[in-house]
Amino acid sequence: MTTLPAALENLRGTIGIWTFAHELVAPKESAAITQFAATCGFSGYWYPEAYGREAFTNAGLLLAGSNAIVVGSSIASIWGRDAMAAANGARTLTAAFGDRFVLGLGVSHKPLVESIRGHDYVNPLTAMSAYLDAVNEATMFAPEASERAPRLIAALGPRMLSIAAEKADGAMPYLVTPEHTVLARQTLGDGPFLVVEQAVALTDDEHDFRARAAQHLERYTSLPNYQNNWRRLGFTDEDFIPGGSARLQDALVVRGDEEAIQDQIDAHRSAGADHVALQILGSDPMALPEDDWRRVGALVQS
Repeated sequence: MTTLPAALENLRGTIGIWTFAHELVAPKESAAITQFAATCGFSGYWYPEAYGREAFTNAGLLLAGSNAIVVGSSIASIWGRDAMAAANGARTLTAAFGDRFVLGLGVSHKPLVESIRGHDYVNPLTAMSAYLDAVNEATMFAPEASERAPRLIAALGPRMLSIAAEKADGAMPYLVTPEHTVLARQTLGDGPFLVVEQAVALTDDEHDFRARAAQHLERYTSLPNYQNNWRRLGFTDEDFIPGGSARLQDALVVRGDEEAIQDQIDAHRSAGADHVALQILGSDPMALPEDDWRRVGALVQS
């Protein structure tokens, strides 16, 4: 796809936040989280879909919190709704909130798809390709039928990245390094949009950093999709212990202060990222790290 939708162009060269903080408060309070992110200076608000709220319901709640910030699913599972529901839901959100919604789609992971959702996790590459075709062809009889929301897909390996380049507006890799960003940009080419997620921990204390990084990575280190990608980057089974080895933690989570965060942002940008979404790991994973958001937001706005 050659012409990028406005929501993506508005994100180019900016910094967003990746978070599930809105899932820690009542639905009617979640809009305040988006507003706070916008006040801190973040241009994009990215959120997951796993065990919490449904992705499109979440988007409506979050978009209502600000008239400026772009909100994107990172990601909405293709097993959670059929392609027509996704396409038409995205059209309605785009029309209702002024081109500020990004439809991020992904194949998720076998345990979540089979054990939790009850689907067969078979041929994820083929499934994603067919799903994007169906999104593109979805029929809608409503005033917003002509709207087109941006479409990004969660892509790590070269084959999924190629699908992102051919059938979507770009890719949004998660749990990656600047070295992966180089490979992603090479595979995507110059045109598609590239959003990368980057975890950060504002702490210089070794024990505190290890605790935050391990808590963050524990849910991911057993998942084959991530393991396979990390192997491409030179990691081995020894790094995939619960919570990750120190080497994996150091590669995936920035430790330190604003300068360290800026250096990593610059590294992703130099490698080809169009937008970096920071996942700020606070000392309490079940609380909004307000002070850390403000600190990083000051960096973003400087």
